Amino acid sequence: MQARKKYILMTFFASWLLLFYFGGTQLRQLIFLSRKKAEEFQPWPRWTDRDLLSSFATPDELESEVAPYAQAPKAQRESRVNVYKKSRCRMETCFDFARCERHGFKIYVYPLEKGGPVSETYQKILASIEESTYYTSNPEEACLFVLNIDTLDRDRLSFQYIHKLNEKIQGFPLWNDGRNHLIFNLYSGTWPNYTEDLGFDIGQAILAKASFYTEHFRPGFDISLPLFSKDHPQKGGDKGWLKQNTVPPRKKYLLVFKGKRYLTGIGSDTRNALHHIHNDKDVISLTTCKHGKDWEKHMDSRCSRDNDQYEKFDYQELLRNSTFCLIPRGRRLGSFRFLEALQAACVPVLLSNGWELPFSEVIDWKKAAIVGDEKLLLQIPSTVRCIHSNKILAYRQQTQFLWEAYFSSVEKIVQTTLEMIKDRIYRQHSRQLFLWNTLPGGLLVLPQYSTHLRDFPFYYLNRGKEGLGDYSGRLYHGLPCSSAFSLLVLGLKPSSKFTALIWMSSPVVSQSMPILKVIQAVSGSQHCAQILVLWNSEKPSPTGDRWPLTAVPLKVIQGKRKMTHRFYPYDDILTDAVLSLDESTILSTSEVDFAFVVWRSFPDRIVGFPMRSHFWDSGRNRWGYTSKWTNEFSMVLTAAAFYHRYYHSLFTDYLPAGLRSLVDQISNCEDILMNFLVSAVTKLPPIKVSQRKEHKDALSQQDLKSSTLSIVNLRFSQRQDCVNQFVSWFGYMPLVHSQFRFDPVLFKDQVSVLRKKYRYLEKP
Repeated sequence: MQARKKYILMTFFASWLLLFYFGGTQLRQLIFLSRKKAEEFQPWPRWTDRDLLSSFATPDELESEVAPYAQAPKAQRESRVNVYKKSRCRMETCFDFARCERHGFKIYVYPLEKGGPVSETYQKILASIEESTYYTSNPEEACLFVLNIDTLDRDRLSFQYIHKLNEKIQGFPLWNDGRNHLIFNLYSGTWPNYTEDLGFDIGQAILAKASFYTEHFRPGFDISLPLFSKDHPQKGGDKGWLKQNTVPPRKKYLLVFKGKRYLTGIGSDTRNALHHIHNDKDVISLTTCKHGKDWEKHMDSRCSRDNDQYEKFDYQELLRNSTFCLIPRGRRLGSFRFLEALQAACVPVLLSNGWELPFSEVIDWKKAAIVGDEKLLLQIPSTVRCIHSNKILAYRQQTQFLWEAYFSSVEKIVQTTLEMIKDRIYRQHSRQLFLWNTLPGGLLVLPQYSTHLRDFPFYYLNRGKEGLGDYSGRLYHGLPCSSAFSLLVLGLKPSSKFTALIWMSSPVVSQSMPILKVIQAVSGSQHCAQILVLWNSEKPSPTGDRWPLTAVPLKVIQGKRKMTHRFYPYDDILTDAVLSLDESTILSTSEVDFAFVVWRSFPDRIVGFPMRSHFWDSGRNRWGYTSKWTNEFSMVLTAAAFYHRYYHSLFTDYLPAGLRSLVDQISNCEDILMNFLVSAVTKLPPIKVSQRKEHKDALSQQDLKSSTLSIVNLRFSQRQDCVNQFVSWFGYMPLVHSQFRFDPVLFKDQVSVLRKKYRYLEKP
């Protein structure tokens, strides 16, 4: 009997186990669905204190599930199809790589039609492309095409909206369904929904667009742009506001916002809720209803109070005195305040759900901005209040770097767009993300030069061992930011040898010529690897027996008698360091040795002897150039200076051909242009080292035959003009003044000469 009961119980339990094993999943789903169904019919609670607790939306609106301005799902799908009929486009499927193989990355801009409506902003974009090194006037050479029709403003209510755009574009013989085309857009859609409808079929074109929705963005194909105003400068742009001694990083205000409040329509939910976080102390959130033609028709009970508070604060003052800046969405996802906050070193706190951030493919925004959630607005103040001061300083420094590297001008925005596309096409030579997110930025690191960090002058270790991921903490604007003080990459150091590159245009007529003496002095340096003589005379170069005997190889390179070829990236240069010399330069071996030791600590700077300076001439309202021997300087001439060989590639491949042609035409100013370039890259001045004798500018042989005061004045006037023309191209003055000079230990001290390492520096 007992055995029978045990058998029955075992059978019962076995049946339940089998039931749960094979049917448990279905049972759990059934229970879950039943609960979910019950929850769907559960009404929203009717709070007794609903009048005291202002909500982002009323319970009636929440129960309706769909906001009055939102589209139904079917309408959303239809609008999406209208926007992107080629929504699955990728570079591999909608781009013809073969067009980029023969002539490289060349861009063709459709010729502008006479009388065609083109906005000022689109003219800046086209000018930035046409002035770049990638522009071609031959469509057969083009890898990428840009329309001559202004597609920036596609709001049907805008006076800049171009009608029948689809018909015009389809009529272009090169259109080819948009293949290998790039389309720029800042404003899409119109009231009330502001969808991303452009009003024409973009086909297979790459879309560079502001206020990009993540769900519409085609990763690896489209490019998200920042929203910028029509007053955004084409070149240069203003510098960031973070200065040298901006410590501590926390400001008077913790979090600020000042802007429009939308009473109805899309974007109104977020803007209407901003008053909840305002405490009139360290969190300032100000909105105004005074915008639009009929704002008074929609004003509510809060408008008068909001408008009064709005006028009490100055927007620029808030930017300068706030640690964090709230960037809520407007009618569209993007906002002008995003770039304004970056420039002001006010850490952006973004409230724009679904926004594909600008250049997100290459920029790590986690190191410069805080991405919030519109639904969690009330948590923002407490969240930013908990961020440590060290982290805040790192955020602020990164905002300055990103602003100046990619966003301060239309030209930089366009260049970043083009370089991202180029990296996609030539992936074997594309930049690492690290290079995009640390000084000097992706635009100034040429992948055709190298893809290895060790080959650039910006990433050497000279102090400490910091991790590769700590690059956001680099200091900026006068704080230590050169490679001598900051970032480490893999513990690398510049090579321990240098190449002497001597510019020579005069025949060797005597063994007492300065050029022969300087060759002997340089070859005597323990750090010299080779000597290259760049021969630029009409007469043939001397034979081997006319050159002095040297302990290192000496090679003569036939030049093309162009001043810019002094900085051509010759394959014969095998070392990181280049010692640039003129044929009239006089240096001792000790001077060369000491200067090279200094350069190894500052491999991203020009380190040398002859110095010059610039100044602002208020009487003539232009920049001036001076060679006076003073304590302050901003240039070190390349007649006797060390620098990294990478600057040869940057000079040749980054600077536009027109700028180099100007230097070749007047046979002058190439050294000034190199100083402009290096200072623009590093944001730092060159370095002056000890020198026995003052350097004098050398004249050519032709000038020496008729050496008159008028020729000297002419050359000096040309250099003045060069400074101003270079400023015009860069869009700002990149040169930085310094009063800093390196001397050897015990230099000119009243001690025995035998105790000094570089004792020959003090000999007359």
